Amino acid sequence: QAQLVESGGGLVQPGGSLRLSCTASGFTLDGYSIGWFRQAPGRENEGPAVIVFRDGTTYYAPSVKGRFTISRDNAKNTVVLQMNGLKPEDTATYVCAAILGVPSIVWQLSWSNYRGQGTQVAVSS
Repeated sequence: QAQLVESGGGLVQPGGSLRLSCTASGFTLDGYSIGWFRQAPGRENEGPAVIVFRDGTTYYAPSVKGRFTISRDNAKNTVVLQMNGLKPEDTATYVCAAILGVPSIVWQLSWSNYRGQGTQVAVSS
């Protein structure tokens, strides 16, 4: 069964860091672009916060640029999101998704070929 599984969420204080992982099983991530979406009340229709395209190039939404870093390891079938300088407004369920080819930055989660269940990130003092 093909699936994506996220891990690494948790509770962190403002200014702290978390490292999220998205691991695929049942299919290979090679050829897919991978995005991280942030799901929270009132933000259900947000586009991806971060994308790593199939060629390794990246996109960061302005709200996370300079603080988040995405990388992919096709050999491990895993994508990692390093989040530094976390802010309370980063609180959300983080969902990773895979889509064939090269999506635009208005990629909607529902368009994805695969998506995970999400991992919760809470930033609070």
